[in-house]
Amino acid sequence: MVPHRPTRAQSTQMVLPNCSVQRWINTNTTPGARGEQFMEGFDEEFVDITDYIVTITHRIWEEKGVGRIYDYYQPNCSVHTSYGLSYGREEVVAGTLKLLSAFPDRQLHADDVIWAGNDKDGYHTSHRITSEGKNTGYSAYGPPTGRKVVWRAIANCFVKDNRIVEEWLVRDELNLVQQLGFDGQEIAAKLAQEGAVKDILQHGHGEIDRVLGQTTPEALPPKPSGDFDIEDFVRRSYHEIWNWRRLDRIPSLYSEDYLGHTVSGRELDGLGEYTEFVLSMLGMFPDAKMTIDHLYWNADEAETYRVAVRWSLVGTHNGPGVYGEPTGRRVHIMGISHHQVREGRFVEEWSVFDEIALLKQLHTPDVSAHAPESDGENPPDANPHAPSQVGENPSDLRDQPPDMQGEHLQDAPEQN
Repeated sequence: MVPHRPTRAQSTQMVLPNCSVQRWINTNTTPGARGEQFMEGFDEEFVDITDYIVTITHRIWEEKGVGRIYDYYQPNCSVHTSYGLSYGREEVVAGTLKLLSAFPDRQLHADDVIWAGNDKDGYHTSHRITSEGKNTGYSAYGPPTGRKVVWRAIANCFVKDNRIVEEWLVRDELNLVQQLGFDGQEIAAKLAQEGAVKDILQHGHGEIDRVLGQTTPEALPPKPSGDFDIEDFVRRSYHEIWNWRRLDRIPSLYSEDYLGHTVSGRELDGLGEYTEFVLSMLGMFPDAKMTIDHLYWNADEAETYRVAVRWSLVGTHNGPGVYGEPTGRRVHIMGISHHQVREGRFVEEWSVFDEIALLKQLHTPDVSAHAPESDGENPPDANPHAPSQVGENPSDLRDQPPDMQGEHLQDAPEQN
């Protein structure tokens, strides 16, 4: 017996707490046993998009059904990482096999899945994962170490008709490298030498327009009147703190007992430590510009919002800090954050970006004068050291229908 399929009128928003993967995998096929949503075009076994994401991740990685990638990925899928863009599910298969070879006993714990969309236009998902495994095989960083490691990743996917069409993946890579006992700076320098020209082609970072023109940061439109608007709150907060450098606004935007979980095991407890973290980043990249590339959320009846934000930070490494002496290099950081917002304030956050990819940019030789020109139509291959992973990639906002851009789920008629 397959789970009951709701009609569109019956389909409801699914709100899930943080929990382990076992709780989310659908093992009860009794009709009406779980919250359900309309899933036209998906296999009958999947009762909602969260069930789909967590189940296929479990099958591919923990059950080692790597060939299921051919069932669940579009043949011409695109995968974005901090190392570039790759095309095709063969790249996904190869990356999965390489990582499983290094960590054959890898376990993935689904911490959260934030979603948006519907079965007609496609679903966006943001899957936060804590992985653990023992390094008994060769990895991209060296021979087996026998060490057991734990690391966090967030994968955003655009899913339609039972297949992942596009994926963005970020991992706490420096934390992983350090737990394995390798030196992050040495690893990054090696990767930089291997892929210097390729990176110039993929990331043509010019100067920040605002800095060149000596203008002030872009102003946001007036706040909307009426009820609390979660999208405006998040966008305005990012812009005021990171682009306007209004760190004095943090006490009015963040809860006093705020908790932040960020890269390399950094834990931020309270407003003071969060402020110090922002200052440390802006101190290293004083001309940094923050851009929100995609944003969506789920909410419960108590108006607690779980928000997924994919963002980009571009800047010049002109200040001292944890990444070493200033290099003057231009960098691009792709990150994904999960926020909990309650009573109009950020209360907890999980942010992931790849510091190995960042350090690689700081170590990359200046070869721009010798880089071949690109025709703009055929992007180069992605870095082979960035294996893909299901459940860890969303689709570019510009490529989606207007009603999918920063959508509020309670306003999406297909989901009510």
